[in-house]
Amino acid sequence: MHRPSYGHGRHARTRARFAIAFVIAMSMMLTTAGCAGRSASSSDTGSSRSPVASQNATTSQSPSGTGSAKASDESGGDSGDRTDSAEYLAGRLVSGMSVEEKAGQLMMVPLFSGNAPSTLRETIVRDHVGSVLLIGNWSNGVSATADATSTLRGYAPKDRGLLICTDQEGGQVQHLSGQGFSEIPSAVEQGRMSGPALRRSARSWGEQLAQAGVNVDLAPVADTVTTPSRAGNAPIGALNRDFGLNPAGNGDHAAAFVDGMRDAGIMTAVKHFPGLGGVTGNTDFTAKGIVDSSTTLRGGSDDPIEGFRRAIAAKPDMVMMSLATYAAIDGSSPAAFSSRIMNGYLRKTLGYEGVVTSDSMSAEALGTIPVRELGVRFVSAGGDLICIGDEGDVTPILQGLLERARSDAGFARQVDRAATRVMTLKIRAGLA
Repeated sequence: MHRPSYGHGRHARTRARFAIAFVIAMSMMLTTAGCAGRSASSSDTGSSRSPVASQNATTSQSPSGTGSAKASDESGGDSGDRTDSAEYLAGRLVSGMSVEEKAGQLMMVPLFSGNAPSTLRETIVRDHVGSVLLIGNWSNGVSATADATSTLRGYAPKDRGLLICTDQEGGQVQHLSGQGFSEIPSAVEQGRMSGPALRRSARSWGEQLAQAGVNVDLAPVADTVTTPSRAGNAPIGALNRDFGLNPAGNGDHAAAFVDGMRDAGIMTAVKHFPGLGGVTGNTDFTAKGIVDSSTTLRGGSDDPIEGFRRAIAAKPDMVMMSLATYAAIDGSSPAAFSSRIMNGYLRKTLGYEGVVTSDSMSAEALGTIPVRELGVRFVSAGGDLICIGDEGDVTPILQGLLERARSDAGFARQVDRAATRVMTLKIRAGLA
């Protein structure tokens, strides 16, 4: 995902928006300080990994679209005719779920720093939500974060463990800090490392996440800045969230980051497909300047899409869709609502078979769309996991999914496919 924090741009979300505005203002005043609660601590607590993280660390890489393989699929392939494949087993699990359980698996809901995990108990137990996003300034260190994630895991059924996610890119986007968490350098600084050095560093950062009970890092950024100045690219260049190289170099470094996190048993999400490097506006906070008129899907070493092609070749567990609109590809809708971009290019042309997640559905870029329609539009276009940056959006988005699935058999089948991809990922990660 993204920025100093996830989007909360709708006018009714005053609390979350104020928090984001505050950290951004602080970052502008203290240019070397991270907006997401970076810590000067670089020591590792040495505490043992959580059970989920330990399972992840012992799995092997899957060759089909995601990076974490279930332990029982030792041979590597996930061919559809194998009765022991993760995809087949996921399909069996999904076929036995109610529509409410399926829809819940498509939801990633926020838990803000300072809020007790118990505030999500009913959301996980009653609404069957399967993923949680740790967001804000979680500055109390690895041990306190592990306590929170342990509580969250206790609410989930044994056969549908939680994806516990955060934004731990580095630089101004690091939500977890304090004792046991390193102060991760910005992506531009990471771009100055060699690939092997970045992989080793990412493994170290991933081990800290694993100790904290987090199993998904919504990183790395594979975008390439193409605006005339870096400062003019508000979501990426101005915040040094890209690796600062050409598309090939950015993609190779993103792949090294993915590999290092995988070495630590941590899943990743390459973002923001097909790239936010050509817009001037930050989709979290504005609906202006978020139409990209230059990005195409022609390919080639100097095309920004090459960064994503190389990153996706490393088989990340997720790909996150941008909320910008790409006039030269599909000018009718944001990428997160474009079947042409998701199904036509990402899945068919690039061959990506894993989970597709959204950028924050609470962003200002989507502020004119009724909240109940957001998840429906994303899943209809081929998306799987709906990332939500505001607590107030959770219920209407979930209700929108359920209403459409109950009344539209075609959409219900799309929910089934999305839930199967999410459950496939969980099986490979030892969560189901």
